[in-house]
Amino acid sequence: MRVLLLGGTREARALAELLVDDGDDVTTSLAGRVARPRLPVGDVRVGGFGGVEGLAAHLREHVVDVVVDATHPFAERISANAAAACPQAGVPLLRLERPGWSVRPDAGTWHWVDDHDEAAQVAAELGERPFLTVGRQSLARFVEPLRDHGCVVRVVDPPEIELPSAWTLVQSRGPYTRDHERDAMRGTDVLVTKDSGGEHTEAKLDVAAELGVPVVVVRRAGAPAGVSVVTDASAARAWVRAQPGR
Repeated sequence: MRVLLLGGTREARALAELLVDDGDDVTTSLAGRVARPRLPVGDVRVGGFGGVEGLAAHLREHVVDVVVDATHPFAERISANAAAACPQAGVPLLRLERPGWSVRPDAGTWHWVDDHDEAAQVAAELGERPFLTVGRQSLARFVEPLRDHGCVVRVVDPPEIELPSAWTLVQSRGPYTRDHERDAMRGTDVLVTKDSGGEHTEAKLDVAAELGVPVVVVRRAGAPAGVSVVTDASAARAWVRAQPGR
C-alpha cells in the first residue's frame, strides 16, 4: 500500500513504524512548524500542499492508496483539507486521534471553553499568574487580555511574537513528570491548556488537582463530518490492511 500519513504526533510515528514493518510505502508529511521534529521511519516530506486542490493533486500524482490523518487534535486546517481533498481524489481517509482528557474524573471541575480568546478572558478572571501551555501559535490571542498578568509561558520553539515584559518564557519539550510540573507551576495560580490528550503532558493536570489550581481547557473541534476515527495506531493499521488499494 502507498500510504500518505499526515503526521507530527507520536501516534503517527507509531503507525509509520507498524506500516513500514508491514512492507507498505509510507510517506509522512510534516507541517514544518517545529524546528527539530522527531522524525518517523519511512519517507518524510515537510511543508504544505497548497490547500485542498494541492493536496488532491498530490494524491493523484503520487498514486496514493490511503491517507491517515494523524495530526495534532488542534491541527484543524489540514484535517479539513484532507476531508475535502480525499473524496476529490478518490482516496480513503482515516482520522487517527488520541483520546482527550474529558474522561478524567476531575474534568467536570475544569473551565471548558470553545476557543483561545475565551480561554484568555476566563484566565484573566481566575488568576494573576497563569501558566500557559497552549502552544506558541496561539499565544497572540492571550497577549492583550493578559498583558499585565505575570504569565508563565511554556513552548517548544521560540514564539514568533514579542511577549509582554511581565511574562516569563520557558522553552522545553515533554514528556513531563509530576515532580517537573510541580516545579514548573510553582507560584502560578491558574493552568491554561487545550484538550490535547495523551500521557506526555498530562502530569500538569494531576498537579493542578493536587494543588487546587483552577484549570481552563480549550475544547477540541472534533474530526470533520463523515471521517472515520480511531484512537490508536493498532486500529489504524487494521484499517489500512482492510483497504483494497489501487
